[in-house]
This record gives sequence, structure tokens and C-alpha cells, in this order.
Amino acid sequence: MELPTVNLKTILLVHWLLTTWGCIAFGGPYPWANFTILALGVWAVAQRDSIDAISLFLGGLAATIFLDIVHISIFYQRTGFSDTERFGAGMAILSLLFKPLSCCFVYQMYRQRGGERLLHIGFLGPSQERSDYQTIDSPEAPTDPFGGSENRVHGPQGY
Repeated sequence: MELPTVNLKTILLVHWLLTTWGCIAFGGPYPWANFTILALGVWAVAQRDSIDAISLFLGGLAATIFLDIVHISIFYQRTGFSDTERFGAGMAILSLLFKPLSCCFVYQMYRQRGGERLLHIGFLGPSQERSDYQTIDSPEAPTDPFGGSENRVHGPQGY
């Protein structure tokens, strides 16, 4: 099933807004983790052809899913939150709920930029890794580099 195309700037804007509102209720590591990952997203927007930028943003989004679950579960208070803090906590939870969907969209962008599967299980089958570099070995190279050396004439070696 093909996902609809979503602009990376839209994903960043939505998560920036929800993270800013989430900072009303949660301080400390919550803003640091989320705004750092959003900075990686800005890098991915600035360098449209970079696979590194989009893959780091994708990995960071996946990591903040786990970090947000831990942070919200530790610091969420059932009582003692004002209405404003409850709003902030709700926006942080909403941001957490949107992150898996955002990861799907960002993964689609990663694949469009030329990225391959993130998990390479090379020991289970033959490697199908492609490289942009041309090998320096010629196709006519002998398989045994010492083969046929007895037929060569050995002259004095210069040092």
C-alpha cells in the first residue's frame, strides 16, 4: 500500500508545534530530545539529496518514540496539573501518537532519496550491496597470481 506524499516541512511544523506545547508540561530532557531531532529534520530539509540527514532524522524520530514514552510515564501527574499543564501533556501525547505515522512518511522519503533497507542481514544470503565506485581489478586478471611463474625468465632484479 502506497502512502500519500507528505512534505517534510509539514512534518517538522506539526512536531515543532506539538513539542512546543508539550514543553508547557514537561521540561528537562523532553525539549532537549525532541528539539535536537527537529534540528536533524531541518538538516534533512536543507540537504535534499543527503541520505545521511534523512536517515538520522528517521532514527531520531524512532528513538524519541521510546524516550517520550519513558518521559511522559515518569513525569505525568494525575493530580496537581493545571488546565494549561494538562493541555501541554495532551499535546505531548498527541505528538507521541503522530510519531509512528511520521516515521512511515520519513521512511518513504528515505527510500525516494536512494536509501535501501535499514536492516541488512548479510549473513543469511548473498550480499546485494551496490557501490558507486568502480573496482580496479580488471576482468582478465588471473585467479592465481603466482600461476605460470615457472615459465617466466627470471633476470636480475634491480634494487
